[in-house]
Amino acid sequence: MERPTPAARFADKVNTAGPWSLRRDCPGPCHLWDGSQNEKGYGTFWVDGRTVKAHRYAYQQANGPIPAGLEVDHRCRRRECVAPSHLEAVTHRTNILRSTNHVAARAAVTHCPAGHRYDQANTIRAKNGTRKCRACKNASARAIRAAKREARLAVVEPIRPTAPTLERAA
Repeated sequence: MERPTPAARFADKVNTAGPWSLRRDCPGPCHLWDGSQNEKGYGTFWVDGRTVKAHRYAYQQANGPIPAGLEVDHRCRRRECVAPSHLEAVTHRTNILRSTNHVAARAAVTHCPAGHRYDQANTIRAKNGTRKCRACKNASARAIRAAKREARLAVVEPIRPTAPTLERAA
């Protein structure tokens, strides 16, 4: 009996009747991986004496080798999907910004809480890489300086008492 080819073994582990993607740019149903998965939910496949990720194998079979510096992104956002039409080679930055994690959520913010736009002139990069609004930072610094100035120039009690004392009355 002949041993099945890797492509035939791969096809046996794919459920092509998966759910339809909710993303507009991913037409057709997801092809869900029914084989083994790693701890993060990505399908794994044994080929040529080593374990590879199923979505990477599917992309390589459909489009050829993955270009250097790029990674395979699930446009449908399902880690177990291996549909070639749902996979795209993109940079790491693009892959992260397409996701729904906290990094992508922060990058999608275009204005500070006070409504000032994050642009080249109004954005300060903190040491930890976060964005700060220059207009808000300047307003806060002005308010702090004004409060310190008010404290420094506070009303001083007069040296001479206004009410007559017993010594003066005598």
